[in-house]
Amino acid sequence: MSYYLSVDCGGSKTAAAIADAEGNILGRGQGGPSNFAYLGLSNFILAVTETVTAALLSFLPAPSSDSIQLLPPPSAAPLFAAAWFGVSGVDSAAAIARLVPPLTELLGVTPVVANDTHLLAAPLRMHSDVSAAIGCVSGTGGIVVSFRAHKDDAARLEELGRVGGWGWILGDEGGGFHVGREAVRQILWEEDRTSVLPPTERAARTQSTLKSRILARFGVGDPFELLTVVHWPDPVPGVAADEAAPEYAKVVREKRLSSLAPLVFAAAFEDGDALALRVLALTTGVLVDQICVLLRPEADEPGKTYPARTVKASETILCFGGSLVGVEAYRKLILDELARRGHVMKRVTFVEDAAVAGAKALAAAGKAQ
Repeated sequence: MSYYLSVDCGGSKTAAAIADAEGNILGRGQGGPSNFAYLGLSNFILAVTETVTAALLSFLPAPSSDSIQLLPPPSAAPLFAAAWFGVSGVDSAAAIARLVPPLTELLGVTPVVANDTHLLAAPLRMHSDVSAAIGCVSGTGGIVVSFRAHKDDAARLEELGRVGGWGWILGDEGGGFHVGREAVRQILWEEDRTSVLPPTERAARTQSTLKSRILARFGVGDPFELLTVVHWPDPVPGVAADEAAPEYAKVVREKRLSSLAPLVFAAAFEDGDALALRVLALTTGVLVDQICVLLRPEADEPGKTYPARTVKASETILCFGGSLVGVEAYRKLILDELARRGHVMKRVTFVEDAAVAGAKALAAAGKAQ
């Protein structure tokens, strides 16, 4: 039997799902991070090999000998009818060209390789009342991409437009790093803004459960100590940390900030903290700005033209993916802001497992051919 393989390669983990020709999920596997831009080719292939092997072993008998490997499969007994990879950090034709040959050698079939948002948009194949999809990732990073069905290849989606996905240094709007950075920025802005007030009034004006939670996370008492927390150099791989250094010094700077997102969510959605809610209004606002680049108004204004590759919300399924938009209250902030700007999506879904969605869609495409 030949199987349909889908692999979601993200900044936090790698997930693989394997379906049969009817779209039934037979096996699943999970491994470590596989963002291609961060890992490089050899480590990426290693992460994929381990994850796909785990997925195969979840439903196939283990080889009788340690010397026998499932991958690559023997040419006389191919395992896969098709494979679809959604890879974070793959943002150019050159990057795809580097990945296809070693993945083909590993799997015995030439895979479809694209950015990880392509897997996220797989639900487009499952609904006849929509003609476009927008994949919105908000997790470790952030990116939005629009799609329609490919005219000539049922196994592919045609990318229409994309915004963001530049990585934590340059962007990742709406993602964990953006939320954490904006939280620290807003705490410091409140301290700056109230610095001209009398001390007692200043203390009252800057009270916030978000501030308390973040200061406690890093074990500091003064908000301006957050500047040291944020700018303290990354730990050097292979070099033992100074025992006198604070605990946060053992964590890379990106994670120091992205790990604050759950604290922001708790302060906003559990405490109703005004500062935390302002942070999320800012981060979701920027993410909605990006989504709106891909959209056009529902009613065309006379005499005005719109880019041909933009889509109407009323004809589109919005596919959310990632840990942050896995929180319903955060998704609601995004949808409410889109509606305020005149964009109400035909369908909205949260794709909990993009690899599973991709494997089912790939099997459906294979059955249709």
